[in-house]
Amino acid sequence: MAQSGLSWVQILRLALVQTGLGAMVVLTTSTMNRVMVVELAFPAIVPGALVGIHYALQMMRPLFGHGSDGGRRRTPFIIGGLAVLGLGAVSASGATALMEHHATAGIIAGIFAFVAIGAGVGAAGTNLLTLVATHVDASRRGPAATLIWMMMIAGFAVTTGIVGQVLDPYSPQRLIAVTAVVCAIAFLVSVAALAGIERPALSGGAEGPSAPKPVFRQALAEVWGETETRRFTVFVVVSMLAYAGQDLILEPFAGIVFAMTPGETTALSSAQHGGTFLGMLLVAAIAPILTRRVTGVLTGLSVAGCLASAAALAALAGAGLFPGYLPIGALVFSLGVGNGVFAVAAIAKMMALAREGARGREGVRMGVWGAAQAIAFGAGGFLGTLAVDLTGLVIGAGGAAYAAVFTLEALLFLVSAKLVIRAVGRRPAAETEADLSSNEAVTA
Repeated sequence: MAQSGLSWVQILRLALVQTGLGAMVVLTTSTMNRVMVVELAFPAIVPGALVGIHYALQMMRPLFGHGSDGGRRRTPFIIGGLAVLGLGAVSASGATALMEHHATAGIIAGIFAFVAIGAGVGAAGTNLLTLVATHVDASRRGPAATLIWMMMIAGFAVTTGIVGQVLDPYSPQRLIAVTAVVCAIAFLVSVAALAGIERPALSGGAEGPSAPKPVFRQALAEVWGETETRRFTVFVVVSMLAYAGQDLILEPFAGIVFAMTPGETTALSSAQHGGTFLGMLLVAAIAPILTRRVTGVLTGLSVAGCLASAAALAALAGAGLFPGYLPIGALVFSLGVGNGVFAVAAIAKMMALAREGARGREGVRMGVWGAAQAIAFGAGGFLGTLAVDLTGLVIGAGGAAYAAVFTLEALLFLVSAKLVIRAVGRRPAAETEADLSSNEAVTA
């Protein structure tokens, strides 16, 4: 049967845009974070607060999505967001360099830079995912989500690997130069990848006519009035709190409880990312086979990912109470696998649900979920560290405190599994989420 949406080549090009976005962002959240704490000896709360600004700006995602709703092209919003993100990242490197000589002025400059970073990520990321949701056929939407997220991880890995080689010997001037080169390359590649994609999709009638575009407040109220949108938003918040809760405490846990060196804990983090990558691949490989036989595959995979993540976290809690009896490396890898299955299946599910409800509100809908995801992710990392500290005051620092927090995160994943079922519980049996049914998904 002929496909009317984007081709696999066009989907791959959109995935390259996500790679460029990830390449710009990772410099601000990892490289500059490390420079502020290690080279400049600032408290960790300084880069933590700046990154928090980036997450706080994600509250504007529904507004960014609304801007391109109503039949407008989304490509200009993506390119504009990438430009603002690149300028923000280069400005953040300049602010980091300024901190070495004038701490207060550097921090103030950093605040403005991270505001730009957050706005750029919100505008580009929301409209990129909405473009995929509205112009990719249902049979390809799930694999497209997998490909896009895998390419983002590739952007993280490749950028940090290359920058780590060329940034030494470190100097503030070199940091600015490297950041500028990376952002320029990422922006140019993204613009080239976007060229000509959206106009053919529109001429093919992927979206069809939509209702007149209302003011933002009315559009947001309409979207929030949709029961499934509200339910899925709650699922996103709870699941992302669980997903991000271990982000900042896993390596300290390994160092304190298992006496692992910094190099060993870094390798442990790498194992987790490797598991996440494998989990994503499993979704792309297994879902098309299952979809030909059963319905509701994305819902089932989301639930399976939540349950697998909960089991791995429960095992990590046991390892904290009884160190030496369970292989922490295997547990962390399995946690990554569960996270990968859950994350990609949930994103694909999100894309499917984005087209439900009133037409011409897809951008607002994706913006609401994107904002919920970003805020919950930022809050999850902070609350995880806070919970470890508070639990340590009550029951004593060490493995028991970490075990208690891991157990709480496991419970949140169990709640998430129930929420994702409830979020689609009233949908027809033949769900539009049979996204992964195409054999091309495996071979593309």
